[in-house]
Amino acid sequence: MEKKVTLTIKELKRIHVIQEIQAGRMTAKGAAELLGLSVRQVRRLIKRQREGGDAALAHGNHGRVSSRRLAHQVRERIVELAKGKYRDYNDCHFQEELAEMVPPIHISRSTLRTIRREAGIPSPRKRRAPRHRSRRERKPQVGIMLQADGSRHDWLEGRGPQLSLLAYLDDATGEVLWAAFREEEDAAGYFLGLQAICLSHGIPGSVYADRHTIFRSPAEASVKQLLSGDLPRSQFGRLLHELGIESIEAGSAQAKGRIERLWLTLQDRLVKVLREANACNTVEANQALESFIPKYNARFRVAPAQSSSAFMPWPTNYLSERFFCFKHTRIVSNDNTISFDGHRLQIPPGPQRRSYAKAQVDVWQHLDGCLEVRYHGESLVSFRPSADTPVRVGKFTPTPDQTAVKQPAQPAAANSKIRTPHRPAADHPWRRYGQSLQGRKLG
Repeated sequence: MEKKVTLTIKELKRIHVIQEIQAGRMTAKGAAELLGLSVRQVRRLIKRQREGGDAALAHGNHGRVSSRRLAHQVRERIVELAKGKYRDYNDCHFQEELAEMVPPIHISRSTLRTIRREAGIPSPRKRRAPRHRSRRERKPQVGIMLQADGSRHDWLEGRGPQLSLLAYLDDATGEVLWAAFREEEDAAGYFLGLQAICLSHGIPGSVYADRHTIFRSPAEASVKQLLSGDLPRSQFGRLLHELGIESIEAGSAQAKGRIERLWLTLQDRLVKVLREANACNTVEANQALESFIPKYNARFRVAPAQSSSAFMPWPTNYLSERFFCFKHTRIVSNDNTISFDGHRLQIPPGPQRRSYAKAQVDVWQHLDGCLEVRYHGESLVSFRPSADTPVRVGKFTPTPDQTAVKQPAQPAAANSKIRTPHRPAADHPWRRYGQSLQGRKLG
């Protein structure tokens, strides 16, 4: 009895050709050319058809289950995880998590996608047709350009307040050089990030950012500033100018697409990491972020076109605190006080002059919250903040007693002379002048 199997188009074509040979309408050589086989193989097929019928021409593995097919229990386990713990993971991220499980489940992304779609689980990320844009090639070396940006998002998924994630991304490799959660996108956060990068990697060539007022001053340039070229700068712009870093403004979010794609990835993956760590505040979120960034860089970092680095090493004879602070200027009042954020701050007598009335002093607002008053490169006095709060540009509240922490005075030189008031002698003309006047009055 002839076995009934469902033949493929290829197998049906072979049966048709063999029937043509048996009917004398085609030769074995012509059939071999038509089927792409040798003449000997065609004769084997004819013999097999005569002995077993048309079903004998089916492939030997026809109807058999592939030895590489995923076990039914594993497929059910994947569907269970996809509907439970990993319900909002995309296919690529879900595949990586399965490979890290104990025991691991190694499966291709295409197979995983097929299993999820057959189970009626759509992709958690909705995609739309992209607009046509010209590609900007990466910089050839690390350190030529950094992209800076912040993302305001519900990173804690309601377990805590909304936070802003600030990051610096190297354009050549896509590596995240620094990232931190802040209560809001502020200048102090970008100062801390750039300071960490300059001290660990070096000074970059340029920073690519958007047109936020943190990076550019909203003030309009006057005619004098336009003629002199000294345009108004924000505190961050002043910092880049002092360090010799070029500031590049992006005209749109798409222009700095690499760091924008970083936010899409982190809002998908980092949220899960924070969820597993049960992070509920800024400190716990930064702890989870610190362990996540190395894994992200190992997964998504690309090799630069040139292996050399464009970072300039930080000069060892320069203190970073002299650059990474907010700098202001004030005019000292007649009572030797300055006004800062509505508070009057007293300046004590200095080693070089007792009064600083009408003098222009520099006020440095350090990232640790302290306020330092300087005059001609010399520190006069420092003030401590009343509370441990994030530093804001131009915002400062001193301690209730306005305690001034005086800087240690410089020791006097060994050859310096102590000046004493000069007292004229008894026969000095000044004294005789007074005696002559007294005699005239008596006469």
